[in-house]
Amino acid sequence: MLYEMYQFQDDLIAPMRHLASRAKIEGSPFGQIINGFGRPYDATMEMISRFRLTHERPDYCIRRVPVGNREVEVVEEVALDLPYGQLLHFTKPDVDMPQPKVLIVAPLSGHFATLLRGTVEVMLRDHDVYITDWVNARDVPADAGPFGVEDYVDYLIKFLEHIGPDNNILAVCQPCVQALIAVSVMSQQNNPCTPRSMTLMAGPIDVRESPTTVNDLAFDNPLEWFEKNVIATVPRRFAGGGRKVYPGFIQLFAFMNMNMDRHQSQHRKLYQHLARGETAEAERIMEFYDEYFAVLDLTAEFYLETIERIFQKAELAKGEFTFRGERVDPGAIRKTALLTVEGGRDDICSMGQTAAAHELCSSLRPHLKAHHLQPNVGHYGVFNGKRWEREIYPVVRNMILAME
Repeated sequence: MLYEMYQFQDDLIAPMRHLASRAKIEGSPFGQIINGFGRPYDATMEMISRFRLTHERPDYCIRRVPVGNREVEVVEEVALDLPYGQLLHFTKPDVDMPQPKVLIVAPLSGHFATLLRGTVEVMLRDHDVYITDWVNARDVPADAGPFGVEDYVDYLIKFLEHIGPDNNILAVCQPCVQALIAVSVMSQQNNPCTPRSMTLMAGPIDVRESPTTVNDLAFDNPLEWFEKNVIATVPRRFAGGGRKVYPGFIQLFAFMNMNMDRHQSQHRKLYQHLARGETAEAERIMEFYDEYFAVLDLTAEFYLETIERIFQKAELAKGEFTFRGERVDPGAIRKTALLTVEGGRDDICSMGQTAAAHELCSSLRPHLKAHHLQPNVGHYGVFNGKRWEREIYPVVRNMILAME
């Protein structure tokens, strides 16, 4: 009933949002008459109309990027289309010189891959960029079958094979584990499409290192608790009706509760900017929350396996993870350079959890390993914002370039 209750409440509020969006004074015949009263009123109507979550992927909105001393056009193309995700390619038709191929692995944790828009935009300056563009599970028909952690790894291997040899992989947050597993499996099989370099950014390779509040939640409750309390059934009105999922709205509320004071403060600022006519400042806040409030459902099997295998049992960190019945051995990685990146103020994936990959990749020679600790950045600052662009990205770029 959890999902039905959420959807029922959203349906009840929808007419109020619609009315508020139509009731603004700006642009109406009364706009010039009311004047001083108009902006605060319109700001209130805007805040009411924005009281919503969306369940569709936003646009990446990357049209042009700087390459060298000029700007070039960017075109999105679907390179490979699978039921639970697409391999999206950001092509640059005007760039003739080959650039290193990079697969950016986006988290499957309640938001769409567009959350990495800033990561993609910066990487496009010097690289041929692909991304894992995951599909909302509530939109995947039940006859597509299950999608668990090992299926996620299968997708990564298929994507890398489609990209072809001489590729690189960059994983952000949760899928650092799956990326390391995929590269390990490909190395064990001597797959010619094994990446040249692997960058793992703020990911839970070993959650036993400096556990966070997120880790404590997984440790303190048995798997049955999660299955009973946070798994819901998609209503029949959607394409994936009847499918068991971990709803994206639950994940969003959990993340917001970790920093509720900050979110409330940002919305107060948004109202003030709108009421004062400070359009540019208001737009920046609205753009962030348009993305943040776009949520994606996870299949129940993927969520529960992640809780059990990655958080509760730490199978990969303990050398116990099996893929399709075979034990995964990161020690088989001998040619793929490893870069790990952590944020000094990350409250979701704390220091040491990602760097644990170095010990697991025991066969890599020292010159093929590097670690970067970025002071004074939280989780999102590792892959987005000024610190990412000015201080972290050059380290990533140099690692990839060194393997060319």
